Amino acid sequence: MAAVQRTAEVDWTGSIARGSGHASGGSGALGDLPITVASRFGEPEGKTSPEELIAAAHAACFTMALGSILAARRTPPEHLWVTATVTLETSGTPTIVSSRLEVHGVVPGADAASFDRAAQEAERNCLVSRALQGNVEIGVQATLDEHPGSSGVGAA
Repeated sequence: MAAVQRTAEVDWTGSIARGSGHASGGSGALGDLPITVASRFGEPEGKTSPEELIAAAHAACFTMALGSILAARRTPPEHLWVTATVTLETSGTPTIVSSRLEVHGVVPGADAASFDRAAQEAERNCLVSRALQGNVEIGVQATLDEHPGSSGVGAA
């Protein structure tokens, strides 16, 4: 059985409550991301959190799944903008409770209904969605746009 493995590591100094760390990925693409407990439960102040990293992974995976589905249906996307919002409930025992995907796309040949169906299928087929399934509520909102930048998302 073939398998693909990716690594990430955190180098932490000090107590968990007052210390800090740096997260990095084995590929080198993540660089050196500062991380603290304070950035997790308060304002990020330029530091990341596990929830932000999960959101990034979910958005990337979903985008790839959606693009593949649309291409297979002979309506390849011209442009996709995806935002994943991961919610960490902090009352009681902190728990990641949801990941909400919002996608805007410019997809020649697709209508709103077919785009929404493809987005729902992509959510079910995305490997990160499948990893979260049963533990985290996942939702998708899909909006078909007429031309790049019309959503305001990702526009320069």
